[in-house]
Amino acid sequence: MRNEQQSLRGAWLALTGLSAVFLVEMLDNSVLTVALPTIGRELAASTTALQWVTGAYSVVFGGLMLVFGAAADRFGRRRMMVVGLVLLGLASLATAFVATAEQLVAVRAAMGAAAAMTAPGAGALAFRLFDDEGLRVRAITLISTVGLVGLAVGPTLGGLVLAVAPWQVLLLVNVPIATLAIVAVRRGIAADAPEDLHRVPLDVPGALLGTTTVVLALVTPTLFVEVGHGSWFPWTAAAAAVVAAVGFVVRQRTARDPLLDLALLARPLVSGGLAYKAAAGLATAGLGYLVTLQLQFAWGWAPAAAALGMLPQVVVLLAAGPFVNPLVQRVGIHRAAWLGAGAIVVGLAVFTAFGPSGYVAVAAALALVAAGLRVAGVVAMVNVLQGLPANRTTIGAALSDTATEVTSGTGIAITGTILAALFTGSITTAPWSAAQAVQFTHATVLAGLVLTVLAAAMVLWAMARTRTLTDERTLAPSPQT
Repeated sequence: MRNEQQSLRGAWLALTGLSAVFLVEMLDNSVLTVALPTIGRELAASTTALQWVTGAYSVVFGGLMLVFGAAADRFGRRRMMVVGLVLLGLASLATAFVATAEQLVAVRAAMGAAAAMTAPGAGALAFRLFDDEGLRVRAITLISTVGLVGLAVGPTLGGLVLAVAPWQVLLLVNVPIATLAIVAVRRGIAADAPEDLHRVPLDVPGALLGTTTVVLALVTPTLFVEVGHGSWFPWTAAAAAVVAAVGFVVRQRTARDPLLDLALLARPLVSGGLAYKAAAGLATAGLGYLVTLQLQFAWGWAPAAAALGMLPQVVVLLAAGPFVNPLVQRVGIHRAAWLGAGAIVVGLAVFTAFGPSGYVAVAAALALVAAGLRVAGVVAMVNVLQGLPANRTTIGAALSDTATEVTSGTGIAITGTILAALFTGSITTAPWSAAQAVQFTHATVLAGLVLTVLAAAMVLWAMARTRTLTDERTLAPSPQT
């Protein structure tokens, strides 16, 4: 791929396709969030099954991202993206035939596999379209803006659609978006030149170990709740996750051609950027899950009203876009990351301390996390890609997306597991008893506290990794658009 552009306008078709890819990635989980109670009632889903309607997507997405990112660097980034978009369209169409919670989980897993094939290429191809740092940041800001619009309006859109149409429509909308992306990517982006591909063989054993590690790590907490601590099954899964993780590290250190060169992770730009992305994913998914359940189940809001309750997130994500580049230019790319990540942690803390007491605190928490995500998400991605060799950009984007998706799944797993452990009875059965209402509040506070502590630890570690870096890369405004 040797078609570097000199302006965003010159790459409009390519950026349209890549933006559509990122839109689907962000829209898929967020649009379903507000529909979870409806899905739970119509499919008679348990609390755990309801958790996996969203969690299955994140688990498969996170588990396969590195594999497909590495494959794309070897076999072609555009080719991998188009194949994934076709699979996404077919999986979305299958939603029309879903009749049980288990079938929906399977469809969501297939959609996660498709997203793992497409998402890494969106950031990598946008990065590779330009050789100017300023244009790269602006391009990634543009496609992330479109995606974050999906994340922001997803709950609101989902609630409004539920008022007039069945919940299946929320996933069927992926079909026209995927079609648009296929056409725009094929026409706007040249196929990879042979010399731009990573030529070493794909590390299949490493891929299997990495995928196994991620999947088991996210499944184990749910198993402890489902079958209890007295069963051998969850303990076996936990032990297997540890063994797979150790095996993956050993394989990557000893393989002649590892799936992931661990030395790349030692670079401050890469490791720091990944930690910021991880904190953002954990906070956004965990907070969104908790707020949706609180508004509809604890406070009794209708889906449409709950969708409107998410508007602070929508407004901030949309309004903050034009301020990202000026902030980076003013304070530097590293300080901008610190500020964004700090806002995420503060937002979680506000929800934990004051969220159960009233909507004002919920709105403030949503706004703070959204503002932090808007800034930290873009600069973290740029840092990760700048810290890697040119022929490893797709696996770099895959690392970034893996960090987000794995911690998104972790955030949902943490909240869902704590809720399932502390809440007795079915969460979808109304009305609750007074004891159940107290249990839900306690579970919400505990889940929020755990999310806050984990996100803060990630942010502090990222700040420590990048504290010695200077901001000589601070971006000057580009005269071209």
